[in-house]
Amino acid sequence: MESIIAKEYAIHFNSNCYSKLNNYINKSNFSKIFVLVDTNTHEHCLGYFLSKLTTSQNIEIIEIEAGEVNKTINTCVGAWDALSNLGGDRKSLIINLGGGVVTDLGGFVATCFKRGIKFINVPTSLLAMVDASIGGKTGVDLGALKNQIGVINCSDMVLVDTKFLETLPQNEMRSGLAEMLKHGLIQDESYWHKMSDLSKFTLDDLDNLIYESIIIKKSVVTQDPNENGLRKTLNYGHTLGHAIESYCLSNNKKETLLHGEAIAIGMILASYISHKLLDFPKEKLKNIKSAIQNIYGVVAFDKKDYNAIIELMKFDKKNTHGNINFVLLKDIGVTKINCQVENTLILKAFNYYKSN
Repeated sequence: MESIIAKEYAIHFNSNCYSKLNNYINKSNFSKIFVLVDTNTHEHCLGYFLSKLTTSQNIEIIEIEAGEVNKTINTCVGAWDALSNLGGDRKSLIINLGGGVVTDLGGFVATCFKRGIKFINVPTSLLAMVDASIGGKTGVDLGALKNQIGVINCSDMVLVDTKFLETLPQNEMRSGLAEMLKHGLIQDESYWHKMSDLSKFTLDDLDNLIYESIIIKKSVVTQDPNENGLRKTLNYGHTLGHAIESYCLSNNKKETLLHGEAIAIGMILASYISHKLLDFPKEKLKNIKSAIQNIYGVVAFDKKDYNAIIELMKFDKKNTHGNINFVLLKDIGVTKINCQVENTLILKAFNYYKSN
């Protein structure tokens, strides 16, 4: 696959990844090279990745615990301590080898250490490949509240090797599919139709779909890197989805949802609200609900859950001047940002979500 060149970095694919990485390392004269992994990628991905490097330089490994619950400032402090104790300086390089937690947190660690060192993202999950590693968003959660602390700072390159997907459990693959479905809904109806029926697709087809999804994400963030307008559309389904994810993460009576699983729910809710407020076509709403629930099923919520989730939306990063701002659809590929929604309509959206 041809590399995708963004303004500040390049995205390389599969066999091309490692020649680009080795050339970059060999010409850059880094003082130290660190690889940040979590417990899962240390076990399943690190050996393969290191076998692709040709540098004679010693590689230091920094490991964090896996899972969204560990995407915290305390984990960053541990990583900064490790960097300092292992002799990291301003000419060091961090390679983030992992899913969205590792690329988000690792980018933030690199951005802050010594006031900024270079980093490279090597996403190992589908979600990180098509979303988290692209566009420069770095950061951590604040308690159960998603991505409240962070900065926008791009990596020097992103290496997308789909061989890493062989290590993923099925629920992690489903989680990544949600962001790809979102890319179709906000940008490209033909891509949405391809993504919403995966029954006949092969792994080669998945490679091509990933490539298309990355092009959509890259195009949006290139036009609006600091999320002043167009980039907000990438938050479709996220206003409620993030609140649902945070609620399930903090409530021990609820099963913890992966990011994409929560966003999938948020997209059905946002599509219903779009139908009610912006006349989004009813048949397309039905199609979205059916396609998403065929992949993700239905999660049980009750009225007590609804109110707690609505309360959490006040922490959404898109909010301004006390307003909770939704991204909605006029049609597939036609978005409207900064929409306000009454709580009564959100409750109706939840009822639609769980209806037959």
